[in-house]
Amino acid sequence: MSKKYLVALTFGVLATAVSCSDKPANPAAPSSAPVAADDAGAAADGSTLKVPAPTPTAPANGGAIDQFETTLKVNGVAGTFVNTTQFAYKFQLLINGAVLREFRTSSSTEWRVTDLDINSTYSWRARAEQGQSFGPWSATWSFKTPDIPEGYIAGGEVYDPLWTGKTVGDINGAVEFIDGVGAKMLGHGSHIEYAVDTVADGELSMMVTNTPTNTEGNKTKVMSMREGRTDITTNDRRFTAEKRGNPAGIIAWRMITSNDQIDTVGAQRIVVEFSASKWYLWTAQWGGNRFNLTIREGDANGKVIYNFGKSYRGTYDPRPHLAYVGAPIGRGGSSDATIPGMIAKQVWLSHRARPEFANK
Repeated sequence: MSKKYLVALTFGVLATAVSCSDKPANPAAPSSAPVAADDAGAAADGSTLKVPAPTPTAPANGGAIDQFETTLKVNGVAGTFVNTTQFAYKFQLLINGAVLREFRTSSSTEWRVTDLDINSTYSWRARAEQGQSFGPWSATWSFKTPDIPEGYIAGGEVYDPLWTGKTVGDINGAVEFIDGVGAKMLGHGSHIEYAVDTVADGELSMMVTNTPTNTEGNKTKVMSMREGRTDITTNDRRFTAEKRGNPAGIIAWRMITSNDQIDTVGAQRIVVEFSASKWYLWTAQWGGNRFNLTIREGDANGKVIYNFGKSYRGTYDPRPHLAYVGAPIGRGGSSDATIPGMIAKQVWLSHRARPEFANK
């Protein structure tokens, strides 16, 4: 054998040995450290996080809800290649296929959505996320909001028709329900109480009738609010809206915030003529350091017969927050509480403006 051939053969053997040494005999198992969920490369659906899609659990797919807020819920997911379940979740709320709102949680598998529209069908979906990586979307589920709902108290929102012969609030004193009409407060001590989450900016409104200009009592109330159940006359987060019996027809109001007290003073307390047979919509609105009371004859589209407000400092922040049709009896005595004989319906308290269905 020639030297040239022997040298070539030796180089070939060495090259083969070097090539084989680049590959380990036993590939290492995937790391179990929960630092990432193997997000290398995008899947066909565009996802870059190797986790399964979450499974929606509530509200029921295709079902109806009885309020204008609901909690979207999914089952959590686990990483495919790592031992971790610490993912954020991104939710999307859609209507007619277009994204209406979206929200990314820190780790929760739930999202509470509020301020939903009347008689509307929404769809929604969710996915797991970690950093800039994200998994596949869940199946898209849907739900429908009510048309004209039954009364409810949900967090800081109240809707109470009262003409249905019942209330979602707590009755105090003698109250008579007149089907198809409303709830009649039979005496000064009659009132309906609603316990809600604090509404720092919003409105309290209701429709009332059987309130002629000259009614029995002195500083009689149409509606009120306070913090807890200390005396409403001295309560430091009180709100009262009055149609007084003495002097007859005088409109007066007061609100106390965390840093201010505003009320009608002197000539600001004016006389408004009322008819016992007509309905009136009383609307108190606060927020953005401004309070205003409006009274319309009829409904939300009726003639404005009173409209006056003032600016305030601080925040209206009663905790706990209690609101009333009428008012509890305070230090001033029963003649300063509810207008006797007043009939109320369509009570609304919320940070949202009064909806159209509350004017039916």
